[in-house]
Amino acid sequence: MTAPAHRPVPDATVVTGASGWLGRALLHALADEQGPWHRSTHITALVRTPGEANELAELASHIQPVVGDVTDPASLANLFDGLAGDVDVIHTAGLIHPRTVRELFDVNVGGTRAVLDAASRAGVRRVVHVSSNSPFGTNPHPGDHFRNDEPYDPYLGYGRSKMEAELAVLEAVADGLDAVIVRPPWFYGPYQPPRQTTFFAMVRGGNFPVIGAGDQARSMVYVDNLVQGVLRAELSPHAAGSAWWIADARPYQVIEIVETVGRALADEGFDVRPNRLRLPELAARAAESADRAIQRLGRYQQQLHVLGEMRHSIAVDISAARRELGYEPEIDLYQGMRRSVRWCVREGLLR
Repeated sequence: MTAPAHRPVPDATVVTGASGWLGRALLHALADEQGPWHRSTHITALVRTPGEANELAELASHIQPVVGDVTDPASLANLFDGLAGDVDVIHTAGLIHPRTVRELFDVNVGGTRAVLDAASRAGVRRVVHVSSNSPFGTNPHPGDHFRNDEPYDPYLGYGRSKMEAELAVLEAVADGLDAVIVRPPWFYGPYQPPRQTTFFAMVRGGNFPVIGAGDQARSMVYVDNLVQGVLRAELSPHAAGSAWWIADARPYQVIEIVETVGRALADEGFDVRPNRLRLPELAARAAESADRAIQRLGRYQQQLHVLGEMRHSIAVDISAARRELGYEPEIDLYQGMRRSVRWCVREGLLR
């Protein structure tokens, strides 16, 4: 198959959420002189704290961290200050597990609108907006896959906030901004937040709650696969308003995910207990009902949310990304989980 055409690397790249899971992986890929995605042009990275700025500044001399917040127009003005030539924006900033539901909309919707406004004023070449599967809800059965023309059916507060963010992107496109959307499902790999390390600990102890038979289908994406998809979307000549699912080559069953993580941990030298914790679907339904009730009150409880969602299938079809972007996921679940475990060990997160 002929490789799809692509635009040249921009003169400057702006990355929001640069100290987050995807943001850090993205910047490491852009700074890696031996890697396929290295770029030597200017990179401006929005982070939340001076400590995060210092960490990123050590990656490469052409990375300029800016301390601020996507919801703060002054921060965004600093982010774009002095940039010239072709400028692309990769908007990875977002909130998944908040303290209150209101925070989801402040960051995911308000922050996205602020970034789009700043990008429009700066006359950027392209914005890549990193979305989610949550604006589309859950599959009606494990054999279903979300397609590129899937209608919105958001799952609870996070899904609504990411849907509204996508709609803001499409409004900006209608007003003349070149912006595209990538939609990753559950991702994994180095630079992971504490919740993913907790997942490893639960699997290691044999107490990850599998709902029913564990045959729910779940698309996942290793973070380096996601970086590839994001950068291919950035440089793609496809029209503004295009969107792509970016995931591993195939969905996995939940029981397969748990077993694979256990095998990866064992192969990295950890003692792993067989996972025998099974919960009836009724327990997950009860958690989901409680989650909905709590969110209606404006509050959020992460454990309830995760447990309730685990009874659902969330699988996506990546054929459009393969065909239009030349995207090809290179790392599978077992390889990616072993790399993730090794990173956790190096960081002192697993012992």
